[in-house]
Amino acid sequence: MCDRFNTEMNLLKQRLLNLANKVSAMIEKTALALQTLDIKAATEVIHNDAAIDREEVEIEEECLKLIALNQPVAADLRLLITILKVNGEVERIADLATDIAERIFVIAGNEPADSCKIDFSHMLNEVQKMLHDAITSLIQCNPTLARMVILEDDTVDQLDREINAFVERILEKDYRFVTYAHNMATISHAIERIADCTTNICEDVIYLDNGNIIRHQKQFPSDPHTSPNT
Repeated sequence: MCDRFNTEMNLLKQRLLNLANKVSAMIEKTALALQTLDIKAATEVIHNDAAIDREEVEIEEECLKLIALNQPVAADLRLLITILKVNGEVERIADLATDIAERIFVIAGNEPADSCKIDFSHMLNEVQKMLHDAITSLIQCNPTLARMVILEDDTVDQLDREINAFVERILEKDYRFVTYAHNMATISHAIERIADCTTNICEDVIYLDNGNIIRHQKQFPSDPHTSPNT
């Protein structure tokens, strides 16, 4: 039974990592589609979302089955809880990528003058790096890397604020660009939310490593390897 449980756990971990990598590829394609206003690429992102949703549900069902049938404890239970939580965050990232792709259809035909265009490349590069490092921290169960990713969220938050300030200036120049400006603000918020979801994944990695729940904390525990109070 133990060997079978371990085999099923390993297969489940691999399914989650495969899903995370698929979603990472979605973000990459979304970034390219947004940069070039590529309708075909945006359409592919949107169509991929349904498959991500199905896989997320199947992983959740498998997690719950393993918990119910094996009643795991300690590290095994912590791993299954982490898989459940990360699974949900990855699916939410795919939804946000889809939201961005849907906006591309609107803005492709409503571009303003060059002086009013918004470049998301810096923000998207930051988010893509965060997600890549978050997946790596999960594979390696590396809380140190996870903490580094969490700290990078402040950079994305600042970029989101800067884009929103620029959107306000666009509207001050010419209110005819209100549709474009609204969509730009919505895209910026979606990218910022992807960074938040990525941060949540890293918090789950830290929980997996040592059982510490750091959600909502302003600072990390002074000793990252200290076991939680029981």
